[in-house]
Amino acid sequence: MEREVEAIEFIRQGEKELADLYQHYDETAYRNQKKILRAFQECRVRDTHFHSSSGYGYGDLGRDDLEKIYARIFKAEDAMVRSQIVSGTHAISACLFGLLRPGDELLSVLGSPYDTLGNIIGREDAVRGTLCEKGVHYAEVPLKADGTADYAAIRRALSSSPRMVLIQRSRGYSLRPALGAEKLQDLIAEIRQHAPYTIIFVDNCYGEFTDDREPIETGADLIAGSLIKNPGGGLAPAGGYILGQQELVEEISWYLTAPGLGKDLGASLIDNRLLYQGLFMAPHVVAQALKGATLMAWLFSKLGFKVFPGPFDSRGDIVQAICMNNAEEVIRLCQVVQSSSPVDSDVRLEYALLPGYTDQVVMAAGTFVQGSSIELSCDAPLREPYSAYMQGGLTYEHCRYLAEQLYQTFAK
Repeated sequence: MEREVEAIEFIRQGEKELADLYQHYDETAYRNQKKILRAFQECRVRDTHFHSSSGYGYGDLGRDDLEKIYARIFKAEDAMVRSQIVSGTHAISACLFGLLRPGDELLSVLGSPYDTLGNIIGREDAVRGTLCEKGVHYAEVPLKADGTADYAAIRRALSSSPRMVLIQRSRGYSLRPALGAEKLQDLIAEIRQHAPYTIIFVDNCYGEFTDDREPIETGADLIAGSLIKNPGGGLAPAGGYILGQQELVEEISWYLTAPGLGKDLGASLIDNRLLYQGLFMAPHVVAQALKGATLMAWLFSKLGFKVFPGPFDSRGDIVQAICMNNAEEVIRLCQVVQSSSPVDSDVRLEYALLPGYTDQVVMAAGTFVQGSSIELSCDAPLREPYSAYMQGGLTYEHCRYLAEQLYQTFAK
């Protein structure tokens, strides 16, 4: 009991120091909430929008108007928001395979992308049917030593006029900074200046509603993400989105269904209400997750661990990287997260190989929606540096409870 009281007092001190940041997150959430509310009102959402459909899905009003709402919110010409998109990786894969042809070049300007995208690209020929196997050329520009974009190297790489530039907004399994709207705008402007006809594609996973503006507003042509991350608000049971220029979204839709069919098909087999209501709640939930991530950064920095970003650094996503000393400490941290969860709290964690990952990973995810990373969760690859990546939190109170448990576990 004495240790618990000590933890509570310690966390209260952190909350006092972080109060101004918490207010900033609330203000951002309010601005994004107004934007979403206006989109709902302009599209005249009714109870009938929440009904599911069957078969081909012709005339699915709920599906079609949800896509109009997404397009309005994210300032896109067109949108695909579908439960048939099984993950953020699937949404990104559809964009790449839908637009790139043999002989085209894909350029990643922020180093290597997230692990699961490596299999799509085919850098190591680990699986069949990759982009490289189909004749797409891949190149990447390494980051500078401080983890930021190397503009000089990017300019040199753009001299080959790549068909598409890939920008991963979030840090992924790395310690580099995520990109907020301002940094994203600077990078896109640099690319546009030297390659005006290149498609600029942003992987927006983990970044939605963390800022006032989304990537299309900063100059991107195309973005994609997952509904079981930020925009699903913790309610969406599955799905992904693809937003951007109309001709690009249309071409991708032909890949997802069939040429000539595109967006007109695809029944809403799940309750559309969850997608609508989750989107409506998303700004508030993202603010909760940002507060939780900031509290974790403050806690672990006070306990002597390196954290990225730091508690008072700007954030472009909801992910908090915590550098542990060894693999055993990573497991220990993840186990506390799992044991503090509302679902599967009694599960014991271990490293294992999962589809799409090159290294064994451990995942703490006692979530209502399987794999949901807008819910409080933590995962880590079994490799140096031994870093754990924590994200999500439907309620700040859950994050605070976890912080108290982590203090009792790691404070000396």
